[in-house]
Amino acid sequence: MSDWKAVWIERIRDVDRDEWTRLTDRYETPLLDWEWLRILEESGSVTPSEGWLPQHLLLYRDGELIAAAPLYVKTHSVGEFVFDYAWAEVAESLGTRYYPKLVAMSPLTPAIGYRFLVDERYDDVETVAVMLDAIDGFCRANRLHGFSILWPEPDFIATVNAAADSTESGGFTPWEHQHFRWENASFAAFDDYLAVFNKNQRRNIKRERASMDDQGIRIDTRTAADSPDRFCDIMYRYYSNTNDQFGMWAARFLTADFFGMLKETCGQRVVFCAAFEGGATDPVGMSMLLHKHERLIGRYWGAERFVNNLHFNLCYYEPIRWGIEHGVKRFDPGMGSSHKVRRGFAAVSTSSLHRFADRRMQMVMDMNIDKINRYEQAHIESLNSHLPFADR
Repeated sequence: MSDWKAVWIERIRDVDRDEWTRLTDRYETPLLDWEWLRILEESGSVTPSEGWLPQHLLLYRDGELIAAAPLYVKTHSVGEFVFDYAWAEVAESLGTRYYPKLVAMSPLTPAIGYRFLVDERYDDVETVAVMLDAIDGFCRANRLHGFSILWPEPDFIATVNAAADSTESGGFTPWEHQHFRWENASFAAFDDYLAVFNKNQRRNIKRERASMDDQGIRIDTRTAADSPDRFCDIMYRYYSNTNDQFGMWAARFLTADFFGMLKETCGQRVVFCAAFEGGATDPVGMSMLLHKHERLIGRYWGAERFVNNLHFNLCYYEPIRWGIEHGVKRFDPGMGSSHKVRRGFAAVSTSSLHRFADRRMQMVMDMNIDKINRYEQAHIESLNSHLPFADR
């Protein structure tokens, strides 16, 4: 690393926004943008007191930032959505520790898209190898018990695997997880989306869409930048309402300040689908999504009260309609139930990558992971067998 300089920072604001943005601009995901990471930290949503200690890696060459990686030291697994608690129990049974650990992800967001940010003038594999060596040294120096890359972009997985072959610590163990995704098959309008379904499901979707008019509901979709300021506060209230329904299973991680900072900081990236009753100016329900280039990511939703089929419309149909209109090629609706399959979201596989400091722990995972991954792949195939498309 004689020509490279690795720098670790504990706040995203400690790196120049324009330098970071120069690295992120070419990537599809909005979840690694400087502004998004900043409001997570500065709103009090992602902080050491919440079990997230930012330890972002910056890589310089000749005084220029040429790569970066958002990283976090974790003292628990909450907010990661890979549900690795069984591995923590294995570590306990072996008499070793699972935490603290280092994770590479965009916090609190189960959406495929993580990667190290590399200047396009530099070779990805070579640069990632240098970064992995720096991360290995950091983990050893700080006595961290593991390093995981969560929700990575598929091409980044290939880059990591190639880069890891040249590092001292070697490769990672891939753990497969089921996720959902909608792909735009060159649709020009919402009717093209409807056309791929069989007759019965096409009729069901039309009926669910029409039920909005039947209940006096109109839906308006626009960016946060083009929405009234109060919509951010309303979105926080509905986000809280939704989490209130899940008790101990709630995922209430974001503060009111986070939503209060959205419009000014990420206004062009955030999309609100808002449902109104009659001539009301405040929505009865809202969903919040993120948009960048050709990708759309569903994040949160909620409502003042129950409205039949409102969830399907605000979280699936309206984002798809808006996405087609705005050139979206891929829509990640977030985690959730199999009812997404009935709306045309295919089950897909994504891998998290894992490496443990304790060799026994690594051995246990390596000995069992193939069977675990086969079970997950069978689950994915089962879900996709229920896709209600006309050509099935």
